[in-house]
Amino acid sequence: MSTVNGHSHLEGVFSLLDTDLYKLTMHRAVRQWFPGVSVKYRFTNRTPHMQLNRRAFRWLQKQVAEMATIQLTDDELVWLESTCRYLDQDYLQYLKGFKLRPDEHVKLDFNPESEHGGDDVFGELWVTVEGLWVETILYEVPLLALISEAYFKFVDTDWTHDGQTENAKQKGLKLIENGCVFSEFGSRRRRDYETHQLVVQGLVAAQKESEANNAGSRGKFSGTSNVHMAMRFGVAPIGTVAHEWFMGIAALTDNYADANETALQYWTGTFGRGVLSIALTDTFGTPAFLRSFSRPAPKSGTIGTEKEGSDPTYAEIFTGVRQDSGDPMEYISIIKAFYTEQGISDKKTIVFSDALNVDKCIKYKEATDAVGLTPSFGVGTFLTNDFVHASDASKKSVPLNIVIKLSEAQGRAAIKLSDDRGKSTGADELVRRIKQEVKYEEKAWVGGDEAHRWDK
Repeated sequence: MSTVNGHSHLEGVFSLLDTDLYKLTMHRAVRQWFPGVSVKYRFTNRTPHMQLNRRAFRWLQKQVAEMATIQLTDDELVWLESTCRYLDQDYLQYLKGFKLRPDEHVKLDFNPESEHGGDDVFGELWVTVEGLWVETILYEVPLLALISEAYFKFVDTDWTHDGQTENAKQKGLKLIENGCVFSEFGSRRRRDYETHQLVVQGLVAAQKESEANNAGSRGKFSGTSNVHMAMRFGVAPIGTVAHEWFMGIAALTDNYADANETALQYWTGTFGRGVLSIALTDTFGTPAFLRSFSRPAPKSGTIGTEKEGSDPTYAEIFTGVRQDSGDPMEYISIIKAFYTEQGISDKKTIVFSDALNVDKCIKYKEATDAVGLTPSFGVGTFLTNDFVHASDASKKSVPLNIVIKLSEAQGRAAIKLSDDRGKSTGADELVRRIKQEVKYEEKAWVGGDEAHRWDK
């Protein structure tokens, strides 16, 4: 417990399930296929003008050290068994005994602007995570949540939690009234745990009010990516896979031309056809992904076997795709053209998850409906870190834009290209090589200014 702005509330991360669902699904797949692979992760602050001070850094060090005490509880295990059937018993029993070891895996460094200034001096934060993939995959989300919490606990403190539940409820009602099916995706850049629970509480209230009013809208709050919050509030955990899966497999094989297909093979081989089947398309650019997506898919448990020409393609067996970078309107056209070319007339889904707000969701819904596809939305930072300054409500209290990305697998560098060059990661020389291998089409989206993504 701590006191912020006169109110006592929970701080930090204290549940192994206080993470996004796709971390658990990838964890299961990594354990099954790559248990001996070593990896490195690297932190990037895309808002480098927003830095921690030494006081925030010391709090962060303490919180990271305390992650070693977190373990899955019996209640959490029972809930996972009944809710997440795609996480098999073998994996869940492994997770029951799983413990994070931050003293071995996580390195935190603070590079102060000056040797003077004591706890108030600002500096650059360096974070690296290193170890076996199966032992380190669960650090990313809690580390990012803690870094954000540290900043808003000790640097930007001109804000309060007042109104967060009502604000979230009103956003939820507007989305529902406009027919948007959406989930909450805000774990990694949330203001703090308290904010997160207030927001989910507000969204649940919006859904209940909408149902009570029999609004007749097709909109719905469908759940949250945060597994702990899903369990706590009785909503569905939402998610499938992250860029990390494709990046890791590409680095391991050093075959980027076939990396998307290889990653899809392992995924389908783990969970089966049509399970956890929203495909993330932009790791090495969507055009390269769609070439793999049109190929035959294996049956569950089979990897590297010769596929029959009569086997359904990934595009056929997957429910749809996720848009996470680049121009969403252009993406809608590309995906519609792809499904048409493939002769797929099913009403496939596009999940939008890149820097959304209410107005964007409504705009993309209308455009997706217009081409006969099904829109869905994962709304993150706009829900869990949307604040104004307490001293001047006309000024926004701007969120950090921070990421932790896989940087190496088995000693080989890992990269991400995305559909907007502002979100690419990796050494320039390797990036140039991979762009040629995957026939990458260079794109920059006017809406993709990463350093000022949420200042508006």
